[in-house]
Amino acid sequence: MPPPPAFVEHRIALADGLRMYCRDYPALQPTGRPTVLCLPGLTRNCRDFESLAAMLAARHRVLTPDLRGRGGSDRDPEWRHYQPLNYVADVARLLRELQAGRVVIVGTSLGGLVAMLMATLQPDALAGVVLNDIGPELDPAGLARIGTYVGTLPPQRTWEEAAAQARGAHSAALPDLDEAGWLAFARRVYREESPGRIVPDMDPMIGAAMRETAGQAADLWILFRALDRIPTLAIRGELSDLLSADTLSRMQQTKPDLRTLRVPRRGHAPTLDEPECRRAISEFLESIP
Repeated sequence: MPPPPAFVEHRIALADGLRMYCRDYPALQPTGRPTVLCLPGLTRNCRDFESLAAMLAARHRVLTPDLRGRGGSDRDPEWRHYQPLNYVADVARLLRELQAGRVVIVGTSLGGLVAMLMATLQPDALAGVVLNDIGPELDPAGLARIGTYVGTLPPQRTWEEAAAQARGAHSAALPDLDEAGWLAFARRVYREESPGRIVPDMDPMIGAAMRETAGQAADLWILFRALDRIPTLAIRGELSDLLSADTLSRMQQTKPDLRTLRVPRRGHAPTLDEPECRRAISEFLESIP
């Protein structure tokens, strides 16, 4: 008999009829500890957390959803719905449907913004938060760089070409990946839409939604202050062009109990497969009652 799958797949019906895909990793040794909810960045999906989820599932139930428009979740026919408040509503419905209880969110980039919004709107749902290379101030240089490629990358014919395209977009953030590493990266971020047509695994209109709202002012410090009573770990890639060192320092001043980690030779954003990230996240989870 084959071994049981490492995760169970769910497709949750959202309020507007779209379906949200989620991988559910059961804890190998149930301990009563909080569920870990991993939320990916703007253009990414649950495959970013495959390795981390397998490790954390030794002691925690781990949920890794695809936000609407990404991966196995439905694309939204109205692209202006690709906004953080809708993601919060989707995640809240997911947690109810899967009876997740209080969760620790591991949020990369956009996923971290969703976590801060949830801390503002639904603080009782959170047992802790890990912010991966995101904070209450976003460096315009990083936003501009991201805006140049989201939803604009042309299809590629082979996985090797897709890996080269990914390297062109992300090499500054991951300067020590080799060819095998970039190929593995591409297989997480892209999908084969049809033979000879490999594309980013996301609705390209997500880029239009981002560019429409990029200039709108928002005081994200209000959201960050909602984490005041929630245990939080902030991770920053030392080469990040989205979360500055100054912003991380201000975050520490605003929240004195904030745990922090600076990851060498990583920009936006650390993959969370780095040994120092694994240690920091494990220690952080152990500290949560």
